[in-house]
Amino acid sequence: MAIHLAASTPAGVSLKPQRASTTSTAGAVAAVAAPPSTFAPPSTRLSAPPISLNNTSLAVPVAPVSVLPARRSRNNEKPLASMWREIQGERDWAGLVEPTLHPLLRAEIVRYGELVGATYKAFDLDAGSKRYLNCRYGKARMLQEVGMASAGYHVTKYIYAAPENCPSRWVGYVAVASDDAVRQLGRRDIVVSFRGTVTGSEWVANMMSSLAPARFDPADPRPDVKVESGFLSVYTSDDATGRFTCGSCRNQILSEVTRLMKRYEHEEVSITLAGHSMGSSLALLLGYDLAELGLNRRGARADRVPITVYSFAGPRVGNAGFKDRCEELGVKVLRVVNVNDPITKLPGIFLNENSRVLGGRFELPWSAACYTHIGVELALDFFKAGDPACVHDLEAYLGFLKCPKVEKVRKQGEDLLSKARKFVVGQSFDAWNWQMAAIQVGDLVHALGM
Repeated sequence: MAIHLAASTPAGVSLKPQRASTTSTAGAVAAVAAPPSTFAPPSTRLSAPPISLNNTSLAVPVAPVSVLPARRSRNNEKPLASMWREIQGERDWAGLVEPTLHPLLRAEIVRYGELVGATYKAFDLDAGSKRYLNCRYGKARMLQEVGMASAGYHVTKYIYAAPENCPSRWVGYVAVASDDAVRQLGRRDIVVSFRGTVTGSEWVANMMSSLAPARFDPADPRPDVKVESGFLSVYTSDDATGRFTCGSCRNQILSEVTRLMKRYEHEEVSITLAGHSMGSSLALLLGYDLAELGLNRRGARADRVPITVYSFAGPRVGNAGFKDRCEELGVKVLRVVNVNDPITKLPGIFLNENSRVLGGRFELPWSAACYTHIGVELALDFFKAGDPACVHDLEAYLGFLKCPKVEKVRKQGEDLLSKARKFVVGQSFDAWNWQMAAIQVGDLVHALGM
């Protein structure tokens, strides 16, 4: 399901629902200043009043408020604690994204996006620092140091990943809702947040662009379930020489989530995975992994703890077999994308969900090699003249969602990848901030096939 939001600026934002090929602001968070990362099924379009897209950074006139959502929405609807399962996708967000985006859902998207933004603020890119490629702060004060002391979560573990043949580096964290937050959220929320691609070695991993069997469950390897080999490498590779940790990204998270599940086994629990760019791919792999291994099941009746993935500017991750299995296991995915962002068209620009079936009836021979998006898509539509990096910037995504006034519109645009290609080719990159350029150029080169 897809939704489109549009801004009345050099480009619009749109929200419109659409089904995949086979089948609020009550608590908006304070603005995120995270640097951009390097790196559907119904849709709905929304248009917002003019916002600044011509300055260095996206400026949205929203007063900072508490990170945790208010108990009730502006429309005096049900409190989050009483409808959290719906907000987390229990019914695939039916009625929450169309005809208008529900205010509580909007607030939750922004809130989880801010928790992802914290990974960029805390990541140390100073080559002269003792914590280079790691988090600048200790777990106990990380959220406070990045301006999110009121987030309502306690960080319990840092996550490190090692792209193939490369040293490990910090990619995110595991956190759990505090007792005060539980009363507002309606459950004990376990969150895993991932940053996107920043370093060159991560780019090498991302550019593999070939499908490989996931084989997460040794007892049931399911060779038909295939995922992008670069993302799989980042998720499963191990660096035995890691300074701060040992074991693969996968093993670190599985053990920590299992520990937290055991600790809160007598409480209502949810598992929420969120990431930007490459981080959204890791979040989706983790969601599938947890469900495939049954680590979200507990109790005599083997009840399933809900797993929800909030994907921001995420690329495709796997094939149709991967998509079908995620849906079968009940992994819920909400994809927040900018329709002008070329990264969300990758991999599989040509071999994707739209090229698997001929005439809606006949499956083509190469269908198993086609990449497929998963879940419900919330598609934004913004484009900043003079700054192509904006289309992939997490801060721009969240700033747009925080816009207080949004109206629904219907709009048919030109081919967005072609538009992005023409725009980027005509730009001068000399004026870019060096760090933004270092992070974004790889994305654009990969996306445009240069």
